[in-house]
Amino acid sequence: MNVELLAPDRERLWSDLHDLARLSEPDSEGWTRRVFSEPYRAARHWVRNRMRDAGLEVSVDLAGNIVGRLPGLHGGAPLVTGSHTDTVQGGGRFDGIVGVLGGIEVARRLRETGTRLDHDLLVVDFLGEESNPYSGSCLGSQAAAGVLTAENLDRVDVAGNRLGDVATAFGLDPNGMLTPTWATRPLHGYLELHIEQGPTLEQRGIGIGIVTAIVGIERFLATFTGRSDHAGTRRMDDRRDALVAAARTVLTVEREGCAAPGNAVATCGDLRVEPGAENVVPGRTRLAAEFRSEDQVWLSGVRRRIVEEIARESAENGVEVLIDWTVDNPVVPTNPSVQNLTSAAADELGLSWMAMPSGAGHDAAHLAARCPAGMIFVPSRDGRSHCPDEWTDSDQIATGVHLLAAGLVRMDQEATVDNDFGAGR
Repeated sequence: MNVELLAPDRERLWSDLHDLARLSEPDSEGWTRRVFSEPYRAARHWVRNRMRDAGLEVSVDLAGNIVGRLPGLHGGAPLVTGSHTDTVQGGGRFDGIVGVLGGIEVARRLRETGTRLDHDLLVVDFLGEESNPYSGSCLGSQAAAGVLTAENLDRVDVAGNRLGDVATAFGLDPNGMLTPTWATRPLHGYLELHIEQGPTLEQRGIGIGIVTAIVGIERFLATFTGRSDHAGTRRMDDRRDALVAAARTVLTVEREGCAAPGNAVATCGDLRVEPGAENVVPGRTRLAAEFRSEDQVWLSGVRRRIVEEIARESAENGVEVLIDWTVDNPVVPTNPSVQNLTSAAADELGLSWMAMPSGAGHDAAHLAARCPAGMIFVPSRDGRSHCPDEWTDSDQIATGVHLLAAGLVRMDQEATVDNDFGAGR
């Protein structure tokens, strides 16, 4: 099969990307399209129409994922590609979108060139990949893979809104989100295209990253309960200041991250103070933080150390603390056979590439539990992501989509992709 014929229509792809990006929340900076928002609903409608225009058979599964199917010659276990179209608050135009629109463009080029794969090709827009206020992420891929739980749906945000109720208001059935979908049946393989979201490819002048592993992510929500008092009359040595205890935790998390091996990182990303007045000693504070690493042993160790340290520091301030942990995903190696097939496709196209881990979480981490899975990265300018300055050039995106097509073709031609995805987990 001549994969040169499958090069994407660059102008069409670029136009699609910006048309979708414009569907954003009007009062937010950047390109904001958070899960369950009205712009997200509009974007999902846009994606369904674009899939139909590309000749895909479109459905929405019980997990809320949009699935476009391009029938293959022989059917059987399908090939899957895709990503997500939701964003973080104040996000950019490329994170997730490139993988969804890249998959649609591959399907279009297959049809336009009369190229038939042996396997069905599924292009998926996974529901709610980004972290949400309910201490979770990758809602659609977790649900599709059968690992979303009733406990996940019972989680609440700071205002007390329950995730399952919010999903219902959006038109989803929470019980359906817990029901096995297409992803729990045999799949031939999964390949996801994504922007790197870091500076490595650009700094090294390399056009493509072949992902070797997706970092493990552990998050916690710490609730500090002290005592509210008048800020002018309560002596400093007689305070139970919940914010001071939380501030010490911020520094503890930073110390752990700075001392960590390899590419491990630690971040405090949200802090809520009650009652939130400058003349009141804070009586209650909620702090959200996360740790990421390719080293599962370090992740387990930091979890134990951080609990002990936070408890000790909070007690010194006369503050009680409750810590609620969520494991977003463990360290997930990508499938070695998919890596080899993708790198061979890159060589065939004459592309420069390097093997590299992903410091960000992705839907691929959950599909990897169901089938051989891999990822392709394209560069991010200055390594910027999750911000309005996020940028990848159109030719870099087109190169990534071309490789996605070539990689899927190679996977399709394999009678089976070696299912050794669990090695090293």
